[in-house]
Amino acid sequence: MIVSKTPQVSVVMPVHNALPYLDAAVESILGQTFCDFEFVILDDASTDGSTQRLRMWAERDHRIRLLEERHNLGPAGSSERVARAASAPIVARMDADDISYPTRLAEQLEILNRFPEVGVVGGLCDMIDVAGRRTRRAELWRLVQHGSVPPFGNGPMMYRREVFESVGGYRKECDLWEDHDLLLRMSAVTKIMVVPHAIYQIRQSPVSTRYASEQHRLERALDLMFRCRTRLDEDRPYEDLLHSATTEGAKLHPRVFISMGSILLWTGGHPRLFKRLISHGKLGANFTSLTALVWTAWASIEPRSLRAFIRSILFFRNRYASVVVPTNGPVLWPGTTALRASPVPFRSAPHAELAKAQTDPPVGGPAVASAGRGTSQNRR
Repeated sequence: MIVSKTPQVSVVMPVHNALPYLDAAVESILGQTFCDFEFVILDDASTDGSTQRLRMWAERDHRIRLLEERHNLGPAGSSERVARAASAPIVARMDADDISYPTRLAEQLEILNRFPEVGVVGGLCDMIDVAGRRTRRAELWRLVQHGSVPPFGNGPMMYRREVFESVGGYRKECDLWEDHDLLLRMSAVTKIMVVPHAIYQIRQSPVSTRYASEQHRLERALDLMFRCRTRLDEDRPYEDLLHSATTEGAKLHPRVFISMGSILLWTGGHPRLFKRLISHGKLGANFTSLTALVWTAWASIEPRSLRAFIRSILFFRNRYASVVVPTNGPVLWPGTTALRASPVPFRSAPHAELAKAQTDPPVGGPAVASAGRGTSQNRR
C-alpha cells in the first residue's frame, strides 16, 4: 500500500478559456524553486481547448491534480471550488493568465514559517500586456493606501487554509471582486503581510476573466464593490449591501467607469466611456464625480497622454512610499477595522517578532530578494 505524503503547499488555479496564456501560467508554477507542492487546477467548463491542454499538462507532471466542471461556476464559484479541493495546510492562489516569479512560493512560505501570527502573505506585482511586455512596475504606494483597498488580489495570495475556512471562503455575492472581499474579511481575524517587491506578473488583456464578463454584469459588480468600500471608509460594515438587490437602471458609482476604462487603457486600447458615464453614472457636485468626468473625457480624446500623466503620478507616489515604507523585509498591511468584531488576532505570537520584520534583511536573503524583483524582460 502506497501512502502519499501531504505536500507543504497546495497551489490552486481556476481556469476558464485561458488558452492563449495557459502554458506560461502553468510553467511558472512548475518552475518554482520550492518544489513540495500539489498543483490543483479546476477547468471551469472551458470551450477554447483549455481542457485538453490541461489534460496534457496533468499527464506530464504528477504534481498536477486536474478537476473538471461541466457547467461554468463563474469567478467566485470556481475560486471557492478549487480552494476547497486543496489538501495542504498552506494554499497559494494562481490565476490562469498570469505568471509567478520563480522564487514566489519560497519567499511567501518563509514568511509564514517565520511568523506564526501571520495568516496571509501577498506580494506586489508587475503589470504585463498580451505580449508579455511590462507596462507598469510593482507599485509600492499600494502599501500606504486606505485599508479598504487591499494591496494585492487573488493571484499573489498565499494563506493558511484554516484562516480561509474560518472566514467562510469566497462569497458568490461578491462575484468579480471576490478576492478583495475575502482579503478584507481575513484581515479581521489574522495578520497580513506583503512582500514589498514584485513576485508576480498580472496580465491585463481583453480575455482576462473580469474583462471578458458581460459589461452590464461587470459594471454592477464594480458598483457594489465601490459602495462597500465607501462603507468601510466610514468605518461601517457592508454585509447588508450584499443581500439587497440593485434596482435595474439605478445609477452607478462614478469610479466604475474609471475601473472599466483602465483595463482598456493599460492594454493599449482607447476607452470611450464618457457618454456612458453621463447617462449611467451617479454624478454629483463632488470630487469623485469630477475625477470620473475628467478621466473618461481625457481617455476618450487622447489615451496616450493620459497614460503618461498617470505614470508620472505613480512615479511620485512610489517615491513617497519608498521613504515611508521599509522595504528590507515583509510589510504588515493593517486592513480595515470596520469588519473586526474583536482585536484578537487569529494566532498568538510575540509582537516584537512582527515588528522586527520591518528592519530585518529581505526574506530569503539578498539572492532571493533580487530574483523576485521582476528583472525578466517578459514582464497586470
